[in-house]
Amino acid sequence: MARMDILGTSLRVCVGDLDSAVGVYERLTGAEAIRFQRGGVAVAAVGCFFLMSGPEAELSVLRKITATLAVKDVDEAVADLKAVGADIIAGPLPTPIGRNLVARHPDGSVFEYVDRRQDGEG
Repeated sequence: MARMDILGTSLRVCVGDLDSAVGVYERLTGAEAIRFQRGGVAVAAVGCFFLMSGPEAELSVLRKITATLAVKDVDEAVADLKAVGADIIAGPLPTPIGRNLVARHPDGSVFEYVDRRQDGEG
């Protein structure tokens, strides 16, 4: 049985003031923030953390996702997830750094899966 390559995990943290939070997490992790927008939400990736700030309506949806898992290939993850009975509830979709999908595992937990592949690679 094949298993997906999970390359890393990122924790999601919703914050009221992204600028002040970035300074704290940069100091804690020793990593520089990479900032981007995702809809109406401002995001800063700092080490293994995704700091998110924006309208409560959008954050409430993002809070339902337990964690973000980096995988080698989102398409392979889809096959593995379906094989264990997970539901793909969003994606795969392009992102600024690759592609992502959101899946609900059979136990009800929800995870985002991301890769760094661009369409056409592979």
